Amino acid sequence: MSRTSRLVVPLRVVLAAVLGALLATQVAVLPAVFAHMADQTPELAALRWPLLALTVVVLACVEVVVVCAWRLLTMVHEDRIFSDRSLRWVDVILGSVAVAWLLVLVAALLVAAAVGPTGVAAVLLVVVLVGAAVGLLMVVLRALLVQATTLRTDLDGVI
Repeated sequence: MSRTSRLVVPLRVVLAAVLGALLATQVAVLPAVFAHMADQTPELAALRWPLLALTVVVLACVEVVVVCAWRLLTMVHEDRIFSDRSLRWVDVILGSVAVAWLLVLVAALLVAAAVGPTGVAAVLLVVVLVGAAVGLLMVVLRALLVQATTLRTDLDGVI
């Protein structure tokens, strides 16, 4: 058993925990947080429901990434990662990151338009920048996967 295969189970445990935490956050935590925000910051009260909806969809995008990572881990475990099927899962991850990035950008613009440059708007701007970095990193990793898949296919053809 390779070192990579030994890491699959612990990674799946972490991914399952992340998925559970995200679902609990969507159902229980976020509605309470946005209700509190509306009570404490009246100028943002009108944004309570739009921001809640945006946040729930952003977390759903993260959940899609977790499921795709689970599938990619399965492919690693079965030594089938260097295939066109894995590229489809990576493409879904890229799409989810792009959608989440756009929604966070919209949320940042809504908050900035409602109350101006505040701490919340600054945090959202940082999240937008981190999301852009994650998206660009995924593009680079996808290109590396394409290159490795091509090399593996060529090597299999020679052998």
